[in-house]
Amino acid sequence: MKVVLSTLNAKYIHTSLAIRCLKAYSEKEFDIELAEYTIKDPVMNIVSDLYRRQPDVIGFSCYIWNIEETIRVLEVLKKVMPATRIVLGGPEVSYDTEQWMQRLPQVDFIVIGEGEETFHQLLQEIEGAGKYHFIYGVAYRKGEEIIVMPGRPKQDLNELPSPHRFPEDIPHLAKRVVYFETSRGCPFSCQFCLSSIEVGVRYFDIERTKSDILYLIENGAKLIKFVDRTFNIKRDYALEMFRFLIENHNGCTFQFEITADIMRPEVLDYLAEHAPPGVFRFEIGVQSTNDPTNELVKRRQNFTKLSRTVNTIKRSGKIAQHLDLIAGLPLEDYATFRKTFNDVFALEPEELQLGFLKMLRGTGLRLDAEKYQYTYMDHAPYEILGSHVLSFEDIVRLKRLEDVLEKYWNAHRMDHTLGYLMQHEFESPFDFFQAFGDYWEEQGWQKIGHQLEDLFTRLQAFLQQHGLKQPDRVYGLMKLDYLLNHRQKPRKIWWDDAPDRDRVHRYLQYIAQLPEGEGLPAAWTGSQLNERELHKHIVVEQLPFRLDAVLAGELALASADGSVLLVNYRQQEQSKPEYIILQEQRDRV
Repeated sequence: MKVVLSTLNAKYIHTSLAIRCLKAYSEKEFDIELAEYTIKDPVMNIVSDLYRRQPDVIGFSCYIWNIEETIRVLEVLKKVMPATRIVLGGPEVSYDTEQWMQRLPQVDFIVIGEGEETFHQLLQEIEGAGKYHFIYGVAYRKGEEIIVMPGRPKQDLNELPSPHRFPEDIPHLAKRVVYFETSRGCPFSCQFCLSSIEVGVRYFDIERTKSDILYLIENGAKLIKFVDRTFNIKRDYALEMFRFLIENHNGCTFQFEITADIMRPEVLDYLAEHAPPGVFRFEIGVQSTNDPTNELVKRRQNFTKLSRTVNTIKRSGKIAQHLDLIAGLPLEDYATFRKTFNDVFALEPEELQLGFLKMLRGTGLRLDAEKYQYTYMDHAPYEILGSHVLSFEDIVRLKRLEDVLEKYWNAHRMDHTLGYLMQHEFESPFDFFQAFGDYWEEQGWQKIGHQLEDLFTRLQAFLQQHGLKQPDRVYGLMKLDYLLNHRQKPRKIWWDDAPDRDRVHRYLQYIAQLPEGEGLPAAWTGSQLNERELHKHIVVEQLPFRLDAVLAGELALASADGSVLLVNYRQQEQSKPEYIILQEQRDRV
């Protein structure tokens, strides 16, 4: 019997862990292929590829972000392959399972919850006597009747084979994101999260985990994302794993979800001292800083301790941090969410993701939806449309904020500019992003694409309309940020007030005559550059503040008329331009 296990991923670079686990468990007994697509792939392309494979059974892994696209595939697939058995599994169909069977007549079976053993037994019965009533954790059809069997007890994780050692994966490891689990379950009870439904945390054997990671690294893996809900719940385990990864990373990057307020000081100290820059990345779910909200959704969180952890990690300069917020939680109105946003933004994470509450099937908050007057989408992703304290109009406004937050802050295209604006020109970060987001939509920019230059000109247009206390400083910082986004001299600049030609000529002439090594970047040392050659590689711009103060992170910019920014684009193995900062000396320039 031939089996194809499939899923529609968000992107081509992602790999599916779930279908690999099923294949690893059953491949010794059945002929199993993996078929991965994306949610952007045309339905006919997916169906054609599956038809070419001619499987007896096709299994799909279903989540909120791919279920509707998967359904469109099923509707066509069953028409062209009516004899093929279709099996669904995954968190999206593990709740309200009977409703899914009623909605999707194309589906023959649904595997509920943890799938390895259940799916294996299902394949045995499909090939054998068809005694599906012997299988715990499965839903099936008996004529017109839908049968949903009781759930299966949790498996001993150490009895499961590794899903990471398929030879056919090796050529793709360097180009794809590898998802990896060292445990299953979550110790917390957050009522908006599916992980709260499973009680307790189970771990895979740590030596097996290390062996699998070494195998992936040795075969070229460049990015491994751990899907554990709370990687640092056990201090000794986390510390041992961090130490192991530091000693064996070989250029691979590792991403974790951590709970920041329970991170022990000794773990933080170890990471600050030993973690190589860029090897670790932490995702931290803050969601809300409103204590009544957190108490209501059974989310235990100490924001003071969380802030201490985030700040300690940030000071080390070695680990990037991605913080999450959820708009729309109970008791969190527009004003309290503004405070939540500003509380978290004050931590200056490398990325701040603003999400919107989704009423996931099986969660406590979905069961209590009427209590808080939630309205939400009928189909996945079940995002809220309003609540007892947050109107649809509020949600739309926050969507605008989210859009510019992603384009400007998370993309890190204007770090110097945004830092100054939010500290000196706007009441708070929230107010800046909200005002800019509102203006962005008023101009209709959400309907069109944008290039790098567009982001600068659109911000400039907004700031001109808004008004600034210190426009010269802001536009000077924008020029700096624009140049920092280029590894070569830009073909054009978005501003039209460049220094006159005579001044540029004098600056370039002065630099060309400098003694070897004096004031020049290391990449130029020993070069004999004439003025013409300098002109090819340098942008000269006079800025109305001390640039060295900006580069040192000092936003209290002292006035120093005549400071000059010279950006070196003749790079060798450098990822960022170098700078020469020269105070204008009237007797020499």
